[in-house]
Amino acid sequence: MHLKEDLLKDQAFGKLQIQKLVRNERFEILSITLEEGALFPKHTSPTDAILILLEGQIEFYIEETQNELLPQQTLRFEADTEHRVKAVKNSKFLIIR
Repeated sequence: MHLKEDLLKDQAFGKLQIQKLVRNERFEILSITLEEGALFPKHTSPTDAILILLEGQIEFYIEETQNELLPQQTLRFEADTEHRVKAVKNSKFLIIR
């Protein structure tokens, strides 16, 4: 059975919002929204990951190096690497890990 859902379109902005879209034994996909000025504090990923910015503008800090991302840009990072994200504008991105 296939279900059509508007999970990405319907996800609200409000500081930091995290929604698991897919999770199985091989990978997971997270949809994250950050309200303008909000911070996703320092953390690590348990696996290598890729971030895909869907809308907005973010500053992605990895080991204190700042990377500015705009819509449709991607950034890859390795497992257990400390990083944080700040929203310059209301932003929505996917993490695939």
